[in-house]
Amino acid sequence: MELTFTSRPAVTAAVTKGAARVMADLGYAPLLEVRLPNGRRADVMALGPRGEIAICEVKSSVEDFRCDRKWGDYLPFCDAYFFAVAPEFPTDILPVEPGLIVADGFGGAVVRPHTPSPLAPARRKALTLAFARLGALRATGV
Repeated sequence: MELTFTSRPAVTAAVTKGAARVMADLGYAPLLEVRLPNGRRADVMALGPRGEIAICEVKSSVEDFRCDRKWGDYLPFCDAYFFAVAPEFPTDILPVEPGLIVADGFGGAVVRPHTPSPLAPARRKALTLAFARLGALRATGV
């Protein structure tokens, strides 16, 4: 599967859509562009059937990855962390600790599982409540 995009925003949009579909296929309910308590923005944040929280950070190019070293700032806010990249992305440059999703605009696959890192119960409750409220506001268009 090889895709050719003319712009970085097109790659980002396709990988984000595919990563969200992967999360849904895994039983998670994803939301895009979720602001975290530390001010960072998760590209995809998803709530699992048992209350687990996953975050996918989309990397659209090698330059995007090299210029953006804030991925550790997401770890305190999820049980599972993944990079999500396009099929042509050179995955050997990514750190091995996070999980890895390879995706395009139609879907994708987890090619490396995440290392579980359970959240503290109080943080999970606060994040879950904020996630639910954001989802409800988006669903109603308010």
